[in-house]
Amino acid sequence: MAKRLIGKLYVQVLIGVTIGIVLGVFWPQVGTDLKPVGDAFIKLIKMVFAPIIFATVVLGIAKMESMKELGRVGVRALIYFEVLSTFALVLGLIVVNFVQPGQGMNVDPATLDIQSISNYTAAAASGSGSFTDFLLHVIPASVTDAFAKNEILQILLFSTLFGIALSHLGPRGKPMVDVLEAFSHGMFYIVGMVMRLAPLAACGAMAFTVGKYGLGSIVSLGKLMATMYVTCFLFVVIVLGFVARLSGFSLWKFLKYIKEELFTVLGTSSSESVVPQLMTKLENVGVSKPVVGLVIPSGLTFNPDGQCIYYTMAAIFIAQATNTPLTLTDQLIVLGVLLLSSKGSAGVTGSGFITLAATLASLDNIPVAGMVLLLGVDRFMSEARAITNTIGNAVGTMAIAKWVGALDKSRVEQVLNGSPLPEQKQPQQAVSRNQVVEPTTTATGA
Repeated sequence: MAKRLIGKLYVQVLIGVTIGIVLGVFWPQVGTDLKPVGDAFIKLIKMVFAPIIFATVVLGIAKMESMKELGRVGVRALIYFEVLSTFALVLGLIVVNFVQPGQGMNVDPATLDIQSISNYTAAAASGSGSFTDFLLHVIPASVTDAFAKNEILQILLFSTLFGIALSHLGPRGKPMVDVLEAFSHGMFYIVGMVMRLAPLAACGAMAFTVGKYGLGSIVSLGKLMATMYVTCFLFVVIVLGFVARLSGFSLWKFLKYIKEELFTVLGTSSSESVVPQLMTKLENVGVSKPVVGLVIPSGLTFNPDGQCIYYTMAAIFIAQATNTPLTLTDQLIVLGVLLLSSKGSAGVTGSGFITLAATLASLDNIPVAGMVLLLGVDRFMSEARAITNTIGNAVGTMAIAKWVGALDKSRVEQVLNGSPLPEQKQPQQAVSRNQVVEPTTTATGA
């Protein structure tokens, strides 16, 4: 029994996280030196991230019955993303005002050393711009440039256009569809091999975090961290639990189903590290391939629920800690700005800090220098952000699939209950308004 349990990937990842914490506490220098182990894992996943997104989106669109279905899925996904991310921002704002974790710190912004956040503020300045600049950035300078830089939105744009082209070509486009199908299976097999390194990656990433910043940084800003974790928990249980109930599945059973991915995110602090295997599991549980291919990649940018909670909490925390008075109008302005700036977030550790810097820089009343207060614990809070992002994206995909009639309810019940699936061939079909799509049966991770 114990041997079989240790053979589970999520148990191995949890063991890796525990060993990493021990190394960071007792041998901090060794823990700090293990940073490349976690970084290497993230780079390996990102190596196949763009090709998998491309193949999945193209195949999903090419197999749709009509372009109306593409628009229907896309529009409903954007509506869902906007509503849920707004809920996350508002929840963070309410909780931080109720708990007031920064109250009583009495920090003078003039005494803070902003040199330590210069890299983030510089990145925020280079990434800031008008809405027109954002739209132009979605169009890649070249296709190869988009893939080389792992630009999610640019890859999505090209993949969508290419999928539409193959769909219009009909039989003439079938050879390319077959090639991409085989290519996709090859990429997922690589992911399976890379995932065997997840326990080592979790150990290295956690050892670096604890070794670099120490447990003392957790204690000094523990109230903010506790507030952040509790808020994320409430969002998952209440908001996402309600969404899951409306969509006809148990949130608890679903979380057990994706537990390996969640423990990997816990160790690596990156929601991108599990995107390929999460897409495979969602197809296996009964979500159509077109919906998975469109919603998961776009959700990384447009549905960062955990980071939305962090943005409002961090911004108001800085104001409280630096005795910066904010009226209700001021806080609503912060909320309004974050509704736009949060959509530029990605799933990589550090992107939340950069987006927050850009947001505060666009406001006049909250000192950007106050972000120095977050440096010691930001890396610890990134786990809560990444896990919430991952759960939110996965639940959102299930909900959107249910909304557009592309969720196999009987298969969902069988998979989440652990019942054996009948042996049958399940061809990939198009998304249809009156037809439930049955995804291609694939392996559920490595």
